[in-house]
Amino acid sequence: MMKPYVHTQVGSVLLAIYGVVIPIVVYLVGVTGFALLPLAALILVVLAAVAFATLRVSVDDRIILIRFGPGVFSRAFSLGDIDTHEVVRNRWYYGLGIRYIPGGWLFAVSGLSAVELQMKNGKRYRIGTDDPEGLSDAITEALRGSRG
Repeated sequence: MMKPYVHTQVGSVLLAIYGVVIPIVVYLVGVTGFALLPLAALILVVLAAVAFATLRVSVDDRIILIRFGPGVFSRAFSLGDIDTHEVVRNRWYYGLGIRYIPGGWLFAVSGLSAVELQMKNGKRYRIGTDDPEGLSDAITEALRGSRG
């Protein structure tokens, strides 16, 4: 039985952006006298900041689980569905968050490093991380245990 891997990455770039945007929106809310549109924008920006502040990745002997922030957005990958995986580098314009990129889906909060999962059904997923080698090693160990 493998030792579970758990790693949380802080979305420092996103938090910096929110750190600039939130005060601007707060100012606009104050200037407009709490008009509905700036207030709604403030609420959405704060919710996005909380939802995408961190990305927690855990690997055990059954699944890879990714969870943004407090867990509003999460995704699980069964080890039995994974064909291969590799450390990759994302292009800067792929962005951050949950998004479709050429060839598959990206889940990231900061940086350009990721581990790409090639699924047996042909789908591809990239998990952004500031610990690509550690995540890749944990997946290798988990796959070895689940297939062996």
